[in-house]
Amino acid sequence: MTTYNWDLIERLLHEAQNSAGHNFTPRPYAEQYAAEKSAAGEQIENLDHLKTVAGEYEKLLLLRGYIEPRPEDQGGNGSNYILTMRGSCLLSLLDSCIPGNDHPRQVLDEQEDPLDEATFERIASNAQIA
Repeated sequence: MTTYNWDLIERLLHEAQNSAGHNFTPRPYAEQYAAEKSAAGEQIENLDHLKTVAGEYEKLLLLRGYIEPRPEDQGGNGSNYILTMRGSCLLSLLDSCIPGNDHPRQVLDEQEDPLDEATFERIASNAQIA
């Protein structure tokens, strides 16, 4: 079973969403994420590992159609992204600002690979997840 750091993925999706005009840089986002968690008194995993995972998540999100290169007319520079419909749906399921976001994360965690395109589409189409 594949497990994901949903908080880090949420952070990366937010950064992709807001990356118009600047490069998408997953390693520094992982550092910022770790600093925020540490400041909140939460235990963080090895920072170098976290940076590596962030880079792997970027590739995975791009490969599986959660993000795509940002068009030039939307602030694209060849090194930044926009969310696809799938990515927007994933962000809405993960969004920690929304009360009760634990249930969608739990449902995702119960899947063999929740970010597999077909698996995610099946989960996301289930109105009861949210």
